[in-house]
Amino acid sequence: MTMRFEDRTDAGERLAAVLTQFRERPDAIVLGLARGGIPVAAAAAKALYLPLGAVLVRKLGIPGHDETAYGALAWSRGRIVRLVNKPLVDRILEHGVRQEWLDEVEGRQRAELLRRAETYPGTDQDLTGKTVLLVDDGLATGATMRAAVEAVRAAGASHVVAAAPVGSLEAEASVSRVCNAVLCLHLPGKFRAVGSFYRHFEQLTDEDAISLLGQ
Repeated sequence: MTMRFEDRTDAGERLAAVLTQFRERPDAIVLGLARGGIPVAAAAAKALYLPLGAVLVRKLGIPGHDETAYGALAWSRGRIVRLVNKPLVDRILEHGVRQEWLDEVEGRQRAELLRRAETYPGTDQDLTGKTVLLVDDGLATGATMRAAVEAVRAAGASHVVAAAPVGSLEAEASVSRVCNAVLCLHLPGKFRAVGSFYRHFEQLTDEDAISLLGQ
């Protein structure tokens, strides 16, 4: 039977229940991947009595197949980390996708990252020597989580734990190679869209994210 989460808040509370070793740790912080990971992270941070912040991330989607990521960008403390799946890029270029189309995708996503950096609170945390719990609402390809891991490491984090309510086996394996630990509550053998594991999975607005971070 498919595990379902009521909503992102429920998912964050369930994550917190298995992350109790970090509860009230003075060196720990919870960062949600913006936007979808922020309400999950907010619920987890509240339950664990930890500070909350965000990592700004953007998926680089293949033109015409936007849900499939060929890479990702992450913003942390004034620096953009770029992560690209080069073998995949080589393959899609061979199949008729033009480099300038990929450049246009990246240009749009960089602009969006910089726009959010000016408006979202909690994205400029001092992470030096910290244990960072990176939280998202799901790991489909793992691309944005990997970029977030690289970003917080570049910002000085000493330990990085990636946590999500649900993920694909491939994403979990991919992310585990770049951080200290990965926690997924549900790793279905057949992974569908992240939203299919939630009863309520609304699109979040800037206002939603800013409000949660402001609390």
